[in-house]
Amino acid sequence: MKQVTAKKDPTTSIDEREALKKMWQIRIFEETLQELFDAGELYGTMHLCIGQEATAVGGASLLNESDWIVSTHRNHGHCIAKGTDIRSMFAEMLGKKTGTNEGKGGSMHIADLAVGNLGSNGIVGAGFPIAAGAALSAQMQGTKQVVLCYAGDGATNEGSFHEALNLASIWQLPVIYFIENNQYGMSSSIEQMVNIEKLSERGKSYGIEGVTIDGNDLSVVSKTVSKAVKKARNGGGPTLIEALTYRHKGHSKSDKLKYRSEDECRQWQEHNDPILRLEKKLLQHNEITSKEIRQLEQSIRQEMADLVASVKLDDEPTKADLWTYVYAEEKI
Repeated sequence: MKQVTAKKDPTTSIDEREALKKMWQIRIFEETLQELFDAGELYGTMHLCIGQEATAVGGASLLNESDWIVSTHRNHGHCIAKGTDIRSMFAEMLGKKTGTNEGKGGSMHIADLAVGNLGSNGIVGAGFPIAAGAALSAQMQGTKQVVLCYAGDGATNEGSFHEALNLASIWQLPVIYFIENNQYGMSSSIEQMVNIEKLSERGKSYGIEGVTIDGNDLSVVSKTVSKAVKKARNGGGPTLIEALTYRHKGHSKSDKLKYRSEDECRQWQEHNDPILRLEKKLLQHNEITSKEIRQLEQSIRQEMADLVASVKLDDEPTKADLWTYVYAEEKI
């Protein structure tokens, strides 16, 4: 792979070769997590975003490091795209003290304030008002920071969605509400849950610009987010983006996918996979070779395996660590 030079302003464009690398990191990170769960080395639950890598990379990668993201229970891709250390994420999942939350948060609570990752949330729709609050603080302090709030299609039926959008609109907050419409809220098709064609139409009720895009086309996602970021940063207020995508796996690790057909899954995976689509585009434009793609994939798989082996040697939290961050420390 040729050396990629980072751009000073990520909102101007996206390096698609570098984006492909990031998308493969996200996918192989999650495939590795699945292997660890299957082997009984991880506990609790997790929600995989395999098939949704373009929304993560085409969104969070367009932000400055000082900008913020608010994530969901399906958060791994968002965190990696925003710059959260992958080793620390593995450590968090494996319950190690070196994790992003010192091994006490797990999959649904990864946060990394150093890179503007305000954290994930296990409560559906909880990120909407958090993002509004963060955007309000940026507006009041004049920092020019922007907040990108990820949410699933099912979350748009929560009251918090409507309350947050109304506040964001009347105060013209620098926030982007990015809905990853992966077609299902748990086991319910979005077509059964709403009576409108596009979720982005809900923005009209609050005077917010809404747009529905192909969420598996990295170029479309990045251009749409870039426009929304510039608008928000320059005082133009919020944008509601609905990105149409598809999760290849179930709602959580225990989901057997009994509610959708194998043919439906196969059609999305074979003809609309965001990684395969980006690879095809780069190959057609002679910007990469098939050999380079496979070398990239293999090197990332080895990188992930090495990280896991290293993390397994880290210390676990002690009993005393259970009490840290529970109460504010008394200052004398």
